[in-house]
Amino acid sequence: MKKSDVKALASMPLQSPTYPRGPYNFFGREYLVINYKTDAALIRAALPEPLEPAGDTIAVQWLDLPDGEGFGAYAATAQVIPCTFKGEQCNFISQMYVDSSPPLAGGREIWGYPMKYGKAVLKVNADTLTGSLHYATQAIATGTMVYKHDAFRADHAKQKEYLSRTQVTLKLIPDIDGTPAIAQLVAIKFANVAIHGAWTGQARLELIPSVNCPLADLPVRQIVGGLHMVTDMTLPYGTVIHDYLKK
Repeated sequence: MKKSDVKALASMPLQSPTYPRGPYNFFGREYLVINYKTDAALIRAALPEPLEPAGDTIAVQWLDLPDGEGFGAYAATAQVIPCTFKGEQCNFISQMYVDSSPPLAGGREIWGYPMKYGKAVLKVNADTLTGSLHYATQAIATGTMVYKHDAFRADHAKQKEYLSRTQVTLKLIPDIDGTPAIAQLVAIKFANVAIHGAWTGQARLELIPSVNCPLADLPVRQIVGGLHMVTDMTLPYGTVIHDYLKK
């Protein structure tokens, strides 16, 4: 294999790359977002500087992704901390668990999404939208929301702003000797966001402590509410907004 061929590869292994080049389009991407209040001091401890907390409300999200170009079908659970960077409202992706290797590898290697393997499921059970997460066979998180109780609401402006808000990840990749090769804050902004439906309503969230899936380290103090969305969008490449190795 020539040098030019190596440089043209999208990802490893060379015989069958794990994912192709982007950007990546997603269709029918479904969300359950449960917002809740937690301890402000714990948020500060979980948020890398120079990001600043934006209150005491955070979220656990479930995502069902049936059609992701280059990644296929998979599901995910994420913990999201609203914050600011130089005055801009952002969402820091603190933890994320997925059930398929292509998005797990691509998410970590390209954007720095903090992905580990976990079994996330989002589905409708009778009159309840239900999200569940298992890690190492243990039940870690269960979220429930009323199903489309405000089905006649047509204004999705707030939800589109939420999805269009900059996401921030902490991308950490070690060098061959174990020292940091990359230590960056990365900004990601979804493009071509289309919302096919968005519903709000009562929700509940249970988090169970786990040493390797520590969502419960930011405990639930009060449920703020639930959000259910079905969307299409494009995931473009990100940009580096802070380099810890150059500061």
